[in-house]
Amino acid sequence: MKEPIRIVSTQKLSLVLKQQLMRVDFSIFEEDYIAVQKNQFTIENLNDYLIFTSKNAVESVLANSSIAEIKTKRCFCVGEKTKLLLSNNGFEIEKQADYAAELAAIICNQYSKSSFTFFCGNLRKEILPESLLLAGIVLKEVVVYETILTPHKLDFSPNGVLFFSPSGVESYLKENQMEEEICFCIGTTTGEALKYATPNIIIANKPTVESTVMKCIEYYKN
Repeated sequence: MKEPIRIVSTQKLSLVLKQQLMRVDFSIFEEDYIAVQKNQFTIENLNDYLIFTSKNAVESVLANSSIAEIKTKRCFCVGEKTKLLLSNNGFEIEKQADYAAELAAIICNQYSKSSFTFFCGNLRKEILPESLLLAGIVLKEVVVYETILTPHKLDFSPNGVLFFSPSGVESYLKENQMEEEICFCIGTTTGEALKYATPNIIIANKPTVESTVMKCIEYYKN
């Protein structure tokens, strides 16, 4: 009897996505390799526009007592899910991009005279703030959540691993060695975090959890 394909997901998946993987006879192990803790924060002055690069930042800001004032400013954001969460909660979107580097280029080319408040996590990547700093754009960072690594050691060798953030990669590698497994990554930044650990990196067509899972299914079906 053929052994099932063993897939590890570094975050808990929705029931629909799990069913899609099980329908093609994959064996799934899923665990949250990072945890998120909202920060209390105060806002003194908001700049012209807001920046969000993750849903976690949006969720933390939505819980803040100054939310009514914060919502008066238009937003720049990274990712479709981040945009949807902002829109569904009454924020107006100025621009959305799939990656932080793309968003930085839009801001530097089209909004260089404006100022920005960036709601971010403690492990945020340098690309966006560095780009704006180099362009002389006013940027205030507010750390609104903490990313906590929660590593889990595997007692089996997976065929494939699903990664959804550089922090998830870091957490996974704390307890596990890379061997022959194929790594399916939500985007290029996550793939970049793996490049010293393995050459077996496949990037999803779109930076979404759904696209990452589909990429994994396509790979093994072919």
